Amino acid sequence: MEPTAAPPVEYAFNLYVTGATPNSTRAVRNIKEICERYLPGRYALRIIDLYQDPELAQQQQVVAAPTLVRVRPLPQRRLVGDLSNRAAVLAALGLPAAPAAT
Repeated sequence: MEPTAAPPVEYAFNLYVTGATPNSTRAVRNIKEICERYLPGRYALRIIDLYQDPELAQQQQVVAAPTLVRVRPLPQRRLVGDLSNRAAVLAALGLPAAPAAT
């Protein structure tokens, strides 16, 4: 019996934003581009507007926005900012610099 390949790692992110501010808008655009390029079909992205749910910020200890939280795989990681430094975002999230071959 041949060994089977491990299933690809699934990622889950929460992005905390504050309405449609320029930084929040850039963060949404940047993380969507990163996910589509580096994790196509292997991620879940939840965008949470702190203006609409301020209690969630308190519960999750979010003190700045935009904040990206990698929920899965563990360990949890947090990034603050508009996520425009792609190399730094990839390194912080533990993603390879080159997208996976399709």
